[in-house]
Amino acid sequence: MNDDDTTGGPGRLILLTTSHRVAPGQLSWPAWQTLRGADRVLSADPRHPQLPFLREAGVTVEVAAPTGRELAEATAGGRTVVYLPAGGGEGDRAVTDELARLGGSGRVAMPDLELLPGSYDLPGARLLDLVQVMDRIRAECPWSSVRTHEDLAKYGIEEMYELVEAIEDGDREAVREELGDVLLQVVFHAVIAEGHPDEPFGIDDVAAGLVAKLVHRHPHIFGDEVAETPEQVQANWVRLKGVEKARDSVTDGVPLASPALALAAKLAGRAREAGLPQPVTPPAPLYDDETALGDHLLAEAAAAQSAGIDPEAALRHAARRYRAAIREAETEPGAAARARTSAAGRDGAEG
Repeated sequence: MNDDDTTGGPGRLILLTTSHRVAPGQLSWPAWQTLRGADRVLSADPRHPQLPFLREAGVTVEVAAPTGRELAEATAGGRTVVYLPAGGGEGDRAVTDELARLGGSGRVAMPDLELLPGSYDLPGARLLDLVQVMDRIRAECPWSSVRTHEDLAKYGIEEMYELVEAIEDGDREAVREELGDVLLQVVFHAVIAEGHPDEPFGIDDVAAGLVAKLVHRHPHIFGDEVAETPEQVQANWVRLKGVEKARDSVTDGVPLASPALALAAKLAGRAREAGLPQPVTPPAPLYDDETALGDHLLAEAAAAQSAGIDPEAALRHAARRYRAAIREAETEPGAAARARTSAAGRDGAEG
């Protein structure tokens, strides 16, 4: 026994913190060593999630609500005392605040104070909080509890537009916020899907499918293939996606809910790559710079609005007619093979 032991001097007071996002009992090796070697282990919370596992491991835990002074005094004689805070409640803040006051007063022989993280949040751990919060909102909120996929569809589009706007504006704070709003749509749809009577799936199924897709399409990381340039990576992605999707038409995979201009451009690009007919239009000037084309499109939209025509709807209807024409052209001899080749290799970076 050292001098402090014989004179009743202070020892060590260790505050052991744990994350509720890590399964109880999954503690670090230093934490287990400290718990097994401590003279006393105390917890103010009789329902602390770690207690059953500590007791099963042979660690005696006293359930008590000590003050900061009582914890300091418990270390007298060189003892090591471990205290498990109750997850940041008011009582624990009172304890830590009192310990700080005692240490700052200079009138109390304080033990060595240590903060020992017993478990750590891994990257992505806060997503568990999001899932938990969304589950509760879905169960208890009168509005959220009755939403359907169809109800939320428009919000998903709006949130993506807002994200794109924040990126184009270079507003990093807005990008962070809008990414959260997009993520909310994913989690909300997943919790709705869990309640489907015949084909339920949840956020874990969504994540598992995405992980499997990413691993499969990155064989240069998770497999034996070699890809040392972005072009090689893209080629692998295109090839593997073509095998997965097995598309028969160059129009497959082009979402008809896209904005009309994006839909028309995508269909025209797919058809051009496959050697299929381009849209038949009256003669029009060719624009070789973005500003001139933008001004022309703006003028066309203004003229349509003035004539009482919805330019978005007009272009969308035209794009759908063009899509039907592409599919009809694909039925001609020799067109099917070209379509399959193009469909397998055209849309590499799409989902």
